Amino acid sequence: MAQYNPKSLHAEEFINHEEILETLKYAEENKHNIELIDSILEKARPQKTATGVHCAGLTHREASVLLACDIPEKIEEMYQLAEEIKLAFYGNRIVMFAPLYLSNYCVNGCVYCPYHAKNRHITRKKLTQEEVAREVIALQDMGHKRLAIEAGEDPVNNPIEYILECINTIYSIKHKNGAIRRVNVNIAATTVENYRKLKDAGIGTYILFQETYHKQSYLKLHPAGPKHDYDYHTEAMDRAMDGGIDDVGLGVLFGLEMYKYEFAGLLMHAEHLEAVHGVGPHTISVPRIKRADDIDPDVFDNGLSDELFAKVIACIRIAVPYTGMIISTRESQQVRERALGLGISQISGASRTSVGGYEEEERPHDSEQFDVSDQRSLDEVVHWLMQLGFIPSFCTACYREGRTGDRFMSLCKNGQILNCCHPNALMTLAEYLVDYASEDTKRVGMELIQEELKKIPRDKVREIAAEHIKDICSSNRRDFRF
Repeated sequence: MAQYNPKSLHAEEFINHEEILETLKYAEENKHNIELIDSILEKARPQKTATGVHCAGLTHREASVLLACDIPEKIEEMYQLAEEIKLAFYGNRIVMFAPLYLSNYCVNGCVYCPYHAKNRHITRKKLTQEEVAREVIALQDMGHKRLAIEAGEDPVNNPIEYILECINTIYSIKHKNGAIRRVNVNIAATTVENYRKLKDAGIGTYILFQETYHKQSYLKLHPAGPKHDYDYHTEAMDRAMDGGIDDVGLGVLFGLEMYKYEFAGLLMHAEHLEAVHGVGPHTISVPRIKRADDIDPDVFDNGLSDELFAKVIACIRIAVPYTGMIISTRESQQVRERALGLGISQISGASRTSVGGYEEEERPHDSEQFDVSDQRSLDEVVHWLMQLGFIPSFCTACYREGRTGDRFMSLCKNGQILNCCHPNALMTLAEYLVDYASEDTKRVGMELIQEELKKIPRDKVREIAAEHIKDICSSNRRDFRF
């Protein structure tokens, strides 16, 4: 039997089934142990230090106790703590991005995804470089600066060379004042050599969802194709980091397996990355299974209610305080609004989950990967965020200034990252407002920027940021950054 070992490079040792079962048993036994729950909440609280803020985070076992706890006033405390932690590390900034689907050709048999190889009636598409360019221009015309590219696993149609060519095309398009400044990549598990090529192509974060950490369920859900190999898939982040990629993004597809099991597995994966590479996940995503072409989510009987989903998000934020947390347009405006107060720091806006979807006037449904619940335009999403008191940020400065991996984490963990991120967010928001926003959004945004500039603690930084914003408003000068 495999022994639990977070420093091991073997999937079944760092995501250890017995350890998860013991954790869930311990959490169930202690879910009303108020003394223990209070001590866990106290441990997780942000502490002011001489250099900024420190948050201890939680082990998978401690966090599982919080998740199991069903005492209403303790859950309320968790929600307040999650928001406090989010504000301590990320302030009121919300990073904006959009997915870009390159190809839905796929050789896998994943039973929860309409791109599975046996689906004969979905329209299969793969973008040419000219089509990639047109999609990028459509995204730039909305105001996007950061993309997450997606493609099915198909060594013939979507080899690594195709992905690299697409990245090169995306970065090369400068249209009006637009530019995609960061390309994150969400493609199938691959080799160290291929990860090295992605790193050399200038990617931001490499994202790979585990889907489920429960090995038996995983094998059933992935009956055919290279993704069937649980160990190869689960060990992908180690290969990515060995290939020089500093920033990796984790996620599970909630609804496939028991959520408490997934939650523990996800946190164990984060602990493993920290133990082996000294850097935890740059981001954690929380997708829930949704309806799509030939996929009925009701077939999976582990669905999470909105209430439970909110609790999962809050507990992840408390356990892994420094990670960026992502919620997509899979979720409705209402669910996303609630999640923003519980620790989410990145959201997508105006997403199309079909190949070639942005160029079309109407949202195409024939090649969508999943139903989009929040179908508002980017302008509407930006306006909404600002009315809620958030700063929509199009900033990509950390990645381009080399503040990635352990350098980003050390700044983030002591709260210092705020000194760069807050003014950078305001400058990129000003770019968006001047170049793309509707008049009403522009008015609300400019008022917000003036208020937020007053909150920059250092006089020098405040003066420089104000000067750059003035330049942005009066000229075509762009891309200022701290």
